[in-house]
Amino acid sequence: MSQDKFLVIGAAGQIGTVLTESLRKKHGYGNVIATDIRDGKPGDASFEKLDVMDIGRMAEVVKKHGITQIFHLAAILSAKGEAAPIPTWDINTKGLFNVLEVSREHGVAKVFFPSSIAVFGEGVPKDNTPQDAVLKPSTVYGISKVAGELWSQYYWNRYGLDVRSLRYPGVIGYQSEPGGGTTDYAVDIFHKAMAGQVYKCFLKEDTMLPMIYMDDAIRATMMLMEAPPEKLTVRTSYNVAGMSFTPAEIAQAIKKRIPDFKVVYEPDFRQAIAESWPHSIDDSQARQDWGWKPAFDMEAMTDDMIAHLQVRYAIQNC
Repeated sequence: MSQDKFLVIGAAGQIGTVLTESLRKKHGYGNVIATDIRDGKPGDASFEKLDVMDIGRMAEVVKKHGITQIFHLAAILSAKGEAAPIPTWDINTKGLFNVLEVSREHGVAKVFFPSSIAVFGEGVPKDNTPQDAVLKPSTVYGISKVAGELWSQYYWNRYGLDVRSLRYPGVIGYQSEPGGGTTDYAVDIFHKAMAGQVYKCFLKEDTMLPMIYMDDAIRATMMLMEAPPEKLTVRTSYNVAGMSFTPAEIAQAIKKRIPDFKVVYEPDFRQAIAESWPHSIDDSQARQDWGWKPAFDMEAMTDDMIAHLQVRYAIQNC
């Protein structure tokens, strides 16, 4: 029986770190090759240094390890992207093209490409934003993700390359640091609370955004990639959701558990980005096609985040 070999590009990032570990637990350490532009541990045969812009190196890694599935997570996110629009476009789009072309030319069976709620913009319903809403993003990150969705569909239609995608909301997890996204306040706020610091929030207190807990995001990713192809009706990117809340609501949830925690609100340029995005997402197509259902709401997520971060900060303070 053949054994799939997985390649995670951007494995040192916020999602990549956790996804790599989850894939290795399920499929075996040696069957999951982690890559990143940063160096790995010396002597790790399951790590390869890779710049996503280097298509020759990418092809070399794919051939060397007999890769059958690629999870392409390398990208510049929304807030950082606005500081450098042209490099963001180049990395986000050319990186994806390299993955698609290497996959097509070297027999990779499946590709995962993460999209984002950043694809939505002016004119969409803010509440329960539908799967087929018009896509008019206001950020270079969102523009690059719309282009990526359409190219993913193109490669499926023209070449039969099985590209699958999720539109991630803000992803919250204790496992890694914030990665430069507008929704990353919902990660940083927990770290400030655990460190006993005042959190300066760069969004207004009533800014409602869709979020998903890391455990659910990883589970959704693996569920989608394991779904039979005939079950999939969306070849751009699936809406997927976990919960929606405002900075004031998550701050209050934390204060119930850490009463001395304080937040001040100092909105910056990221407020305009957040206001262009939905308040909540309709993910009924994912539920119908491949059985998606989140396990964490805001209260369960807050309990789990604090429980894990308490251990981490206790170790750091020893």
